[in-house]
Amino acid sequence: MEKELFVRQVTRRGGGQDQSAEIEQTSKGVNKLRDAERRLVPAPDDNSARSSRSKIQSVPRIVGSHSNLDKYFKPRVLAMGPIHHDKCIEKLKYALAADFIKDSGCTYDQLYKQILDCIAEIKDCYNDDETLTWMLFIDGCSTLQFMHKIDRLEEFGMNRTQAAFARLDLFLLENQLPYQVLEELMISASKNQELFRSIQSFVELQIIAAEKPPDRLLLEVQAIRAYLYEAAGHHLPRYGHPTYHLLDFLRERMLGPSPEVPKDDHRKEDNSPSFRNAQELKAAGVHFRRSKTSSLWDISFTSVGFVGFLNLPPINEDAMPLFLNLIAYEMCPDFPNNFGVTSYFSFLSSLIAHPDDAKQLRSARILCNLRGSDEALADLFHEIGPDLVLAHPMYNFINAKLEKHYKTKWKAWFAQFFEDHFSSPLVMLAFIGALTALVLSGIQTWYTVLSFYQK
Repeated sequence: MEKELFVRQVTRRGGGQDQSAEIEQTSKGVNKLRDAERRLVPAPDDNSARSSRSKIQSVPRIVGSHSNLDKYFKPRVLAMGPIHHDKCIEKLKYALAADFIKDSGCTYDQLYKQILDCIAEIKDCYNDDETLTWMLFIDGCSTLQFMHKIDRLEEFGMNRTQAAFARLDLFLLENQLPYQVLEELMISASKNQELFRSIQSFVELQIIAAEKPPDRLLLEVQAIRAYLYEAAGHHLPRYGHPTYHLLDFLRERMLGPSPEVPKDDHRKEDNSPSFRNAQELKAAGVHFRRSKTSSLWDISFTSVGFVGFLNLPPINEDAMPLFLNLIAYEMCPDFPNNFGVTSYFSFLSSLIAHPDDAKQLRSARILCNLRGSDEALADLFHEIGPDLVLAHPMYNFINAKLEKHYKTKWKAWFAQFFEDHFSSPLVMLAFIGALTALVLSGIQTWYTVLSFYQK
């Protein structure tokens, strides 16, 4: 009906070749509109936002368009799923898969049938409808065995460099497997409880790596597993929705429940910050401190007198590929979320305008940057910063408190005075010594005068 209406309107304008071309162009436009209308889906409400299945897809264009960041989204050792299939070490995946089948207590046919029976449902996780059964079977087995034998990968000819890259590969957005594949394989295996705990310890290991250098991570695997073995139950914690894939589980474990924002935070006045970087906050008496936990929600600001303390969770520069993939995941159009990771990195990028700002956060052990320079770290935040949004209201609350402290002039004056005259410990000790000598001299003079009059 709409198409006929468009055609009638065009026909009235005249005839000839121009008319035919316009009719054809209009018809194509109507067809595109109808196709778009068929693809429209109702907006999810708060209760059902995460009940629908999130597809495993490519990195959103808004993030992936940066050529300098492309390396952070491509696997280098283990390629899982159809997007990067056959682009890495396939021989290693088959070795891991064969070892998993041997340890599972099941035959190849039994495990393969588990994937085959649910392949119709698993296909919904991908935009591509190609045959996936064999690919997912091998990838699922190798993924589970890699996590289960993370501290014994030399058995498969992997050196420590390959193991480190492979660990990151399993958390790339384009390299995800539906968690249902892992569940189906674990259910059939005789060691399913061990496999569940292996996933937990593997995710915990990655969270540790996100906040500090991975120099002793493999040594901590045993401690993490020992703790998990003592814990009651063997199932992964639930967050009120199905686990989509490993990256999704890592995000939920890293963030935890979203914090409640105080009611007085929802103010109508403009709370846009006037400070531009960490150095300006430092000049206003704001001190940066490392949060006690690694949760990205563990952010707070306290103003005491003319000084303030901004607590921020630590970030390891080596884990930037992980965080960039989490940001890309939060930007996927079919994944309603609170943008916890994106908001934190947007907040950090607002603090880093110069290499000195990165140095300031590094000195406070908020940014762990042992390999690269402060200039390179600042450049990275400059590149990703414009594409990030402070979507969570908690940061409006933090920015409002920072702005209030920053705009209080007397606090800035006192902070600047102490920074100029007492920034060095030696100067402070000299001042205390001089003040002590002055006080003692005054006391001595007082007693001298007092004894003179008493005579």
